[in-house]
Amino acid sequence: MISKEWVLQLFRHLENGQPDVFFESVADDVIWEVTGTHPLAGIYTTKASFISGTISKLNQVLESPLCLKVVSCVCDGSRAAVELVADSYTKSGRPFNNRYCWVCEFSHGRLIKVRAYLDSALILNTLDDSKRDSQPC
Repeated sequence: MISKEWVLQLFRHLENGQPDVFFESVADDVIWEVTGTHPLAGIYTTKASFISGTISKLNQVLESPLCLKVVSCVCDGSRAAVELVADSYTKSGRPFNNRYCWVCEFSHGRLIKVRAYLDSALILNTLDDSKRDSQPC
């Protein structure tokens, strides 16, 4: 059983620039589904593959590392739905204002499963713009 306060405390690490502390509570064999039709979408079956397949790729095109702020949180037993927002800019100065909803499942204080909903078009456009910006004229 998890509490809303516990989940909010965990997610605050994503807000205050300590994602490593957040990821200490993520199981190494987490199942993390990123929904949508964009290059980062898919089902990741390890913490390392999720980080390298999504966050690391976004951080390559963002002005500063991805910072997610909690908008709302609803808990029920061992599950939580956490709404997050990223207000950032790309290295080329374009806004990156994405909203996320992570439906999370916990076991023994560890995050074991996530289904993440986000703005697919924004991800696709951000990654495509980055490719165009890096190509010579």
